Amino acid sequence: MKYRHSFHAGNFADVHKHVALLALIAALERKDKGFLYLDTHAGRGAYDLSSPTAEAAAGIARLKVAALEAPELNDYLGQLGRVRAALGHPHLYAGSPLLALSALRSQDRAVLVEFQGGEAHDLGVRVREWRDAVPGGAPAQVERGDGYARLKACLPPRERRGLTFMDPPYEDTRDDYVLVREGFAEALRRFPTGVVCAWFPVKEERVARAFVASVAAAVGGRLLAGELWLFRRDSRVGLNGSGLLIANPPHLIAERMAAWQAELVRALGGGADSGSSAVMVSESNSP
Repeated sequence: MKYRHSFHAGNFADVHKHVALLALIAALERKDKGFLYLDTHAGRGAYDLSSPTAEAAAGIARLKVAALEAPELNDYLGQLGRVRAALGHPHLYAGSPLLALSALRSQDRAVLVEFQGGEAHDLGVRVREWRDAVPGGAPAQVERGDGYARLKACLPPRERRGLTFMDPPYEDTRDDYVLVREGFAEALRRFPTGVVCAWFPVKEERVARAFVASVAAAVGGRLLAGELWLFRRDSRVGLNGSGLLIANPPHLIAERMAAWQAELVRALGGGADSGSSAVMVSESNSP
């Protein structure tokens, strides 16, 4: 496996996707009835930033010292601080599984899937540590396996409400685009009313636009596309931006995303080539 998320933990894309994840969970928690949180590419759950990378320094470290107004950004920092305090690790960066568990309620349920054996083992250890430190929260099941395959087993959930979060490593970007598109469509076929959120990298403008259009065509419905970029979108030098596709976005998520993404770009020191967008797309109006 070429990809190691520990090299990228806490970068601007992590911040973007994790703020959105917690905002979606908060929106679902407006109703008392519990829901399923399914994480198809959960990773190891937490990463040590005692010696922060350049990417973390330009991401989470910069956000922590910014003056923030958006409640979504402050909630994200609050949940990260809660995980650090509970596990006694001030330099820990919590991935999606632990951030989700910090926000989920006792009536909710989490299924956390990771394909790589070592990462899945570490995730199990971290989840047990969390359960010991913070008893009484949402039950969590850690599985080693193919997250896309688990869609068939987990959806539709018995709770009849759910959030599926898809965050693959994009080792082979072209193949991963296809797998995400097919997985996204499969999740909605099996559970049409469920919320589905998939992250994708913005490296080249034309590639990102084609991917969004392909998912819109595959699902045949309206999607919220939330993106932010810190560098020119048509540059090939690396990760220029971060994108999220959300099916069945809860009420006001699009409006709020437009606001907090713009503030996040400013907090991360975005320059003249930076920006953000939050728009509804469909097969008929996708680029």
